[in-house]
Amino acid sequence: MSTRPIIHSTVACVIRRDDRFLLVEEYRGDAHSVFNQPAGHIEPGEGPMAAALREAAEETAWQVRLEAYLGLYVLHTPSGLTFHSHGFVATAQAPLTRAIDPDIHAVHWLSKAEIDALNDAGRLRSPLVLERIDDALAGRHYPLAVLHERP
Repeated sequence: MSTRPIIHSTVACVIRRDDRFLLVEEYRGDAHSVFNQPAGHIEPGEGPMAAALREAAEETAWQVRLEAYLGLYVLHTPSGLTFHSHGFVATAQAPLTRAIDPDIHAVHWLSKAEIDALNDAGRLRSPLVLERIDDALAGRHYPLAVLHERP
């Protein structure tokens, strides 16, 4: 009898302001922090767009507007986990008067060169962080209407 694989359904936002990208810094169990886009799991009863807006607010204390859909990124980890990550391009609208998620150490606006340096140092949480940024910069995205969310 085979076991059914567990697929983790997640979201992430590439949020750009001028020439900087909004990233979160978090600790994942070792001495060095890692950097990620605002991202997280889709909760039960929630669609990808609602999850992306919620995660951005919780992790960065910024209200964002979704602009485009980058696509579905499938990541298989060495430990055997599979993630289906919906990528979005978003614009920062306004800072919110709320605390950031306690799992987030800090929020940073970083240049592409700074993000490339973090990647070279092995400090990005996932290879998808840089892939999503590169896709957004190259204009490889789709209208939000390709997603059909029902209440």
